[in-house]
Amino acid sequence: MDIQGDEIFPQEVVIQILARLPVKSLFRSKTVCKLWYMLSLDKYFIQLYNEVSRKNPMILVEISDSLDSKPSLICVDNLRGVSEFSLDFLNDRVKVRASCNGLLCCSSIPDKGVFYVCNPVTRKFRLLPRSRERPVTRFYPDGEATLVGLACDSMFQKFNVVLAGCHRTFGHRPDGSFICLVFDSELNKWRKFISFQDDHFTHMNKNQVVFVNNALHWLTVSSTYILVLDLNCDVWRKKPLPYDLIYGMGNRIYLLDFDGCLSIVQISEAWMNIWVLKDYWMDEWCIVDKVSLRCIRGMVPGIFPISQTSEYVFLATHKQVLVYHRKSQVWKEMYTVKHSSTLPLWFSAHGYRSTMLSCI
Repeated sequence: MDIQGDEIFPQEVVIQILARLPVKSLFRSKTVCKLWYMLSLDKYFIQLYNEVSRKNPMILVEISDSLDSKPSLICVDNLRGVSEFSLDFLNDRVKVRASCNGLLCCSSIPDKGVFYVCNPVTRKFRLLPRSRERPVTRFYPDGEATLVGLACDSMFQKFNVVLAGCHRTFGHRPDGSFICLVFDSELNKWRKFISFQDDHFTHMNKNQVVFVNNALHWLTVSSTYILVLDLNCDVWRKKPLPYDLIYGMGNRIYLLDFDGCLSIVQISEAWMNIWVLKDYWMDEWCIVDKVSLRCIRGMVPGIFPISQTSEYVFLATHKQVLVYHRKSQVWKEMYTVKHSSTLPLWFSAHGYRSTMLSCI
């Protein structure tokens, strides 16, 4: 992209600087000149911005003072600290259900069954059409999907939203079937398939969905395998976990992304082991880091990993957000709730990174 102007810095240096600006500052800079205004449309700059943001993990946390108050969002950024995060452009009271490659899937709180996919950076969104299946079928037991997943393919600029759960035909008892609705952004419509699953999920299992190899992955309550939804062929599969993970005594395990690979974070009283699936198709796992939890010993029972890269691990407790710097082996407190929150921070925390994707 040709950016003229300031003679002090070469063009490429200016682009590199702009690609590292906070989101608000970046969009404010668009008013400097017409060429800078065109940055958000330039393919090279968008790709550069997305590559830079991939190295800067963040987490989004929903905070509310009471059950009746409107929840607010904060963004915890390792480089820039804590900032407020607004989804007011949706003109609805929403809950973040899933995050993937800079996009968020949100459900309407007052209007059950209404879903949005949005990019908070560009403030663009899409209101998803209601599925034709909704009037004659419903999820069991309360009409809400057990699993909500968002799969965003940044290379092909498309996304899928997945709603899955136990199935009940209107007027009948649950028959043990598992319904899955998949929204295709290119076709702008839903497709449905039904299978039989007997899996159960904790709240953290539902939140921690990972999109890798065009498939969505969830950890089940049993913690003996990963449930996989292959979006290429709409088939559910089960991916085994290492023996040491399944039968480790007193361990809690969580499913995260690790620079584009599946990862399991294993937490015991004294250690946090980070496993990575090095070979997806051969199911080859290995430990890439072993972290002592001695200096945060009192927090360990209530600590939950939320997001990570090869450099950082973000974790949340009831009232705090921590970041662990893997190279320096230093723990840092990033945020603390100053009032009495109705829910623990880990309950509504999602891994996030800002992008300028335009597939909405």
